[in-house]
Amino acid sequence: MPRTVLLAEDDRAIRHALERALTLEGYRVTAVADGAEALAEAHRGRPDVLVLDVMMPGVDGLQVCRELRAEGDATPILMLTALVETADRIAGLDAGADDYVVKPFDVEEVFARLRALLRRTDRTERTGPAERAEADADDRAAPPEGAPDDRYPEAAGLRMDPRARRAWRDGRELELTRTEFELLELLVRNAGIVLDHSTIYDRIWGYDFGPGSKNLAVYVGYLRRKLDQPGAPQLIQTVRGVGYVLRAD
Repeated sequence: MPRTVLLAEDDRAIRHALERALTLEGYRVTAVADGAEALAEAHRGRPDVLVLDVMMPGVDGLQVCRELRAEGDATPILMLTALVETADRIAGLDAGADDYVVKPFDVEEVFARLRALLRRTDRTERTGPAERAEADADDRAAPPEGAPDDRYPEAAGLRMDPRARRAWRDGRELELTRTEFELLELLVRNAGIVLDHSTIYDRIWGYDFGPGSKNLAVYVGYLRRKLDQPGAPQLIQTVRGVGYVLRAD
C-alpha cells in the first residue's frame, strides 16, 4: 500500500509542485491550502506523515502541530519553513514537529527526510504486543537501578528507556521529541566516543545532508537547552570540524 501524506501549503505553486513530486515518488497525497483544512483532514483519516508549511493564514503549521500533539496524535510531522533563524526552527520543534526543511528546498531532501521519519515510525510499530505491554508497565515508573545497559542505556547522569521512549537526567524526566530522543540515545550509547556529522546524519536521518546543513546543530542546541543545568558541565560537547561527543567532564 502506498504511504499517505497530508500536505498543507498555502503557496499554490509550491503545493502543486510538491504534490506532483510526491505522487510520482509513490505517495498518496492529500493537499490542502491552510491549517484548518489540515486539521479537518487529519481528523478525517490519519495519514502516515504530515508535511506542514509554517506560515499559513489563519491556522498556521505550528498551531496544527500543537493541536495534534495535544490530542495525543504521534503522526510524524515535517515542517516547511522560509524562516532561517535558529529560534524559528526551535519553535517548530517546540510545537512537536519531528523535522523541518528550509525553503527553498531540493525535493530530494524532502524525500530523504520523509523516508527517515517513516523508517523510525515503522521500527516503533514493529514492536510486538508483549513488548508494548512491557513498555507500558515501564512507563509507570523510572527504570530500575542496576538494569543492563543494553536495555536501559545510561551515561553522565542520563538514563534512558528506549521502549517507553523516556529519558531522565539525575532523576528529572526530560520532555523530548522523537528525533531528540533518538539523537540522545545515540550519544548515550556511544558516550565518550566522538561521532562525526556523517555518522550521526546517517544513523538518525538516514541521509547525509552535507557540510552546509545546520539541521544537526539545531537539534544539538535544543537538546542542550533541555539537558544542561546551571553550574553543571555541558554534556554534549562539540569537537570542532568533526562532530559531537557525550562526556560528563
